[in-house]
Amino acid sequence: MSGSVQALEQAHTQVRAAIIHRRPIGALYQGRRRLLCPHLLGWNKHRRLLVLCYQYGGDSESGLKPAGAPHNWRCLAVEHLSQVELLDDPWHTAENHSRPQRCIEEVELDVDAYPGPVPPTQPTTSKSAKL
Repeated sequence: MSGSVQALEQAHTQVRAAIIHRRPIGALYQGRRRLLCPHLLGWNKHRRLLVLCYQYGGDSESGLKPAGAPHNWRCLAVEHLSQVELLDDPWHTAENHSRPQRCIEEVELDVDAYPGPVPPTQPTTSKSAKL
């Protein structure tokens, strides 16, 4: 398996996990470190794998607006993501998430199909100890 195919598969796996578990990711995209919350994963009409993310931090060529601003949505090619890691940061989105998006034609995963994590202020049924 070539390095680029393996890198794409690793990025794809990490983005899938982030969506399913509603966890932000940190990644390099076109040489810029970005903090992202992936909402949709799928293919465009040209069969290119894309992820629709809300960017809440890091670097951006076009600049970032304040947290929660509708202009922080990014449609990114998964093949250009590298050094993808799941983060423990809070989940970020914007009010216009439900508006129709145009970057992904065939959806593989949608964050709205998965329940969100239990907020830390609610009691949980099990406790885990940190080692």
